[in-house]
Amino acid sequence: MTRENYENWTKEFMDSWKALDWQRTLNTLSKDVKYYENPIDNPCKNFEEVTNLWNVVADNQKDITYEFEIVLFNENTCIINWQMTRTMTKTNTQQEIDGIFQISLNKEGKCTFFKQWRFTK
Repeated sequence: MTRENYENWTKEFMDSWKALDWQRTLNTLSKDVKYYENPIDNPCKNFEEVTNLWNVVADNQKDITYEFEIVLFNENTCIINWQMTRTMTKTNTQQEIDGIFQISLNKEGKCTFFKQWRFTK
C-alpha cells in the first residue's frame, strides 16, 4: 500500500464518521476485519459486533471536526494520529479526542486490521 492509499482510506473513514453515516463508515472495513475498539480488549468477534459499535453514532454525537496525520507506514501497516472534536448529544458536552489508528488494508482498499488508542479530554 502507498501513502495515498492510506490517506484516501483515512479521509473516507473520518468523512463518513463526520457525516454520521455509519453504513458508509462500515463500507471502509472488510467483513473479516480484526477490529479493536480498545487496545486492551479482545477484538470484535464478528462484523455484527463492529456494526453494533457504529450504528449508534448518529444518535449519540454531532458537530464533528477532525484532522489527521500519517505518522508512518509501510506496505502492510499504517499508523495515523488523529484529533477530533465532537458534541455528545445526550449531555450536549463537547469532547476533544487525540488518538492513534493502526490499520492494514487489502487490495480493494478495505481495512482488514483496525486498532485504536484514544485520549478524551
